[in-house]
Amino acid sequence: MHPVLPDLTIRQMAYLVAVVDEATWAMAAERVGVSPSALSQGLAELERRLGVPLFEPQGRRRVLRRSARPVVDHARRVLALTRDLVDWTDRVRGGRHGRVRLGMIDVAAVVHFPAAVAAFRAEHPDVGLTLSVAPSAQLLHGLRDGDLDLVVCVEPPEHHDGMETLELRREMLVVMAPLDTTIGPPATWGPWVTFPSDSHTRRLIVTALAELGAPTTIAAESHQPDVLVQMVRLGLGWTVLPIDPSLGTDEQVVFGPPVVERVLVMARRADSINDPAADELARRLRA
Repeated sequence: MHPVLPDLTIRQMAYLVAVVDEATWAMAAERVGVSPSALSQGLAELERRLGVPLFEPQGRRRVLRRSARPVVDHARRVLALTRDLVDWTDRVRGGRHGRVRLGMIDVAAVVHFPAAVAAFRAEHPDVGLTLSVAPSAQLLHGLRDGDLDLVVCVEPPEHHDGMETLELRREMLVVMAPLDTTIGPPATWGPWVTFPSDSHTRRLIVTALAELGAPTTIAAESHQPDVLVQMVRLGLGWTVLPIDPSLGTDEQVVFGPPVVERVLVMARRADSINDPAADELARRLRA
């Protein structure tokens, strides 16, 4: 005999995610379009129906218990999949063609996959294709929250529940130093200009440099590889990037050895209602 499931609502899921994402309960209430008291009552009812406490007092505030994190993750997946369903039914009722919201890191959009995206757009002019270019972590958040349908990014360091990934390509990252620099032993390398601390690639680079015995003093940060290369040209520091002719670095920096390999993956929400157009673009990216 199957256990009786709690009678949870989409609105309660939205309330929970809002209070986690927003700085205050008042802002969370505004986000979901209710009064703070209605928000509090809705979350109290969610706790009652689940039978476990989700929040604990912290001074005059109520904060999410660490043990409640699986409930938040479940709520995010439910909301994202529900948005997928609503979008699909809207298109079916309106007789509209497909829509694909694609997210890519810059090197994927500019170097690796522009031909595939351009060919898809040319052959499917009626599909509403939008492209967002951003760092991997930001793209994965958009995918998680239902704002993107398909993402090409650096392989995340940890598994994301509710997502599935497929390897697309691997690329080696090499040391780049200012002109007139001698690439000596790793202990003499740096300082570094690299990606911000929340970057998946930054984590790979810093770990690899530490294993080689290179100091990891960070002089400057940017999410944009071409900006990092320009910093190297100006003598602000060294960097680690894929060898990319489009950055125009062949004669303007000194190339050192490869230090780490990164994997680019395609990520999608697992078990979602997929638009056939998104499936077709995914097939092109895999090819």
